[in-house]
Amino acid sequence: MTFWQSQRKLLAGVALAALVGTLAVSAPVQAATLRMAWSQDATGLDPHKQTAFSSLRLLELVYEPLVRLDANLTVGPALADSWEFAADGSTLTFKLNPNAKFHNGEAVTSADVKASFERILDEATGAVTRANFLSISSIDTPDAGTVVFHLSQPDAPILTAMSDINAAIVPASEIKAGTIGTKAIGSGPFKLDSWEPNSKEVLSTNKDWAGGTVALDGIDISVLPDETAILAALRTGQVDFALLNDPLVATLVPREANLQLNRQPGLAYNVLQLNASRSPMTELGVRQAISCAIDRQEVLDTALLGEGKVTGPLTIPAYATDPKELFCYTPDLEKAKKLMADAGHADGFEATVIAATGEPPVAASEAQVIQDQLAEIGIKLKIETMELNVYVDRWLKGDFDMAVALNGGRADPYTMYNRYWTKDGNLQKVANYIDDTLDTLMKQGRAETDPAKRKEIFAQFEKHLAEMSPWIWLSTSYNYTAQQKNVQGFVSTPTGTLFGLTKVTVGQ
Repeated sequence: MTFWQSQRKLLAGVALAALVGTLAVSAPVQAATLRMAWSQDATGLDPHKQTAFSSLRLLELVYEPLVRLDANLTVGPALADSWEFAADGSTLTFKLNPNAKFHNGEAVTSADVKASFERILDEATGAVTRANFLSISSIDTPDAGTVVFHLSQPDAPILTAMSDINAAIVPASEIKAGTIGTKAIGSGPFKLDSWEPNSKEVLSTNKDWAGGTVALDGIDISVLPDETAILAALRTGQVDFALLNDPLVATLVPREANLQLNRQPGLAYNVLQLNASRSPMTELGVRQAISCAIDRQEVLDTALLGEGKVTGPLTIPAYATDPKELFCYTPDLEKAKKLMADAGHADGFEATVIAATGEPPVAASEAQVIQDQLAEIGIKLKIETMELNVYVDRWLKGDFDMAVALNGGRADPYTMYNRYWTKDGNLQKVANYIDDTLDTLMKQGRAETDPAKRKEIFAQFEKHLAEMSPWIWLSTSYNYTAQQKNVQGFVSTPTGTLFGLTKVTVGQ
C-alpha cells in the first residue's frame, strides 16, 4: 500500500468517525453567553494575512479551513467532509460539506475554495502561508461540492498546511468586492457582530453552522490589558473564561477554589531572532558566539518561572531533537569570547533588540535576561519595547537587529518553517538568512513520504539550523486558559486554538 493509499484509507475513517460524533451531539441543557477575557486584542481581520496569536484566536472562531487538527494533531473534517489523494500523489480531491454556509447566507462552494487559494497564492496578497501551497499547479471545480488540487510534485504536508486558519476559506464574492479584512464573513461556529479594537468583541452563535450544535448563545470578549485584572475578574465571577499568556498569573489560578486552570504544552516557541543581514551578525562566528553565551535554562527559569522546557527549532514531539545534541546548547562563555575575538569583535558591539508588549507578556523579561548574558561577551544590548501592531509591522519587514519573539508551531516541520528557510519562502525578510543546505533539506522533507526518512531529513535540518545560529531558539511554554468550574467541555490543544469553545456549556 502506498503512502497516498494509506492516507486515503486513514482519513476516510477519520472523516466518518468525526461525522458520527457530530451527529451524536445532544442538545445542551442550558444555553448562555460566555463572558470571556484576554489581554491582547486582534490586530486585523484578514485570515490570510494575520500572524499575531491574538488575531488567530479570534478568527478561528469565525472562519473555517477545509480540514482541522484535533487535540492529538490528527487531521479531521472542517468544511470538507472527505478528501482523497491520487495513488501517485498528483491530485488531492475534496468533497465539501453540502450544508456549509457563510454568515451572509451564501452556500460554501468549490468556487469559494478556488478563489481563496488563488488569493493565498497571489504574491500581491501578502498571505503568510503562501509558501505552503506552491506545489498547487491548478485547481479544478467539476461541481459545486468538489475541488481538485493538481500538484506539481508529491506534497506530504499539504493537508496539515490546509488545517491552518491562515488557509481559511472566504467568500469569493467578498474577494471580488475587496472587503476581506474590513469585515469578517466566515462559515465558522460564531459570527463577529461587533469589534471595538482594544476594548471588546461580541460574537453570536452561528445557528446554521454545518459543524454541529453549539451550546453557547454567543461569546462576549473583554480586552483587559493587565492579566492581573483578568484574574481579579475571574475571582469575582465577572468573567467565565479567560485566555492567559503570563505564567506569573496563570500559576496563581489553582489557588482559587472556584477556578480551573487548563495547562497544555504548546508547539509555539520563544526565540531570539538575529538579523543575519546586519553587520556584524552577518558573520557566522558572531551568531555562534551569541548562541554559546546564552543560558537558555536561565532565561526560562527567570522570565517564565520555569514554565516550559528548553527547545531546539523543532517543537513537534515526533520530530524534536534532544537539545543536548544541538550546537552550544550548553552555555560556554569561553568559547563565545573566542568566537567573538576570531571574528574581530573581541570588544563587542552595540545592538538593539525589539520586544512587543503583551504578546508574549514575558518578552521584556526575556530581553532583560538576554541583555545581561550578552554583556558578558561585550555586546551592549538596548531593549526597545512597542505595541504589538507596531512590532508586527517591523517584524514582517525584518526591521530589527534582534527580536524577542513567540512564534507559532505547526504539526509538520515543513509547514512550520518553509516560509522562513526556503528560497521560495514568503517570510524571508523576517528570517534574513538562507543557505543551500536548508533549502535542499526542506524540499526533500516535503516530497518524502516515508515517516522514518522524513524524521532523518528534518533532524539534519534542525542540527544545521542550530549550528548556523540565525536565530537562537529558547524554549516552549504552555497554553493557558482559566475558567469557572461551572464551565464544562473545553479541550486544550498543543496549537493553542480556542475552537474547543464550540463544545462548552455553562452551568448554574
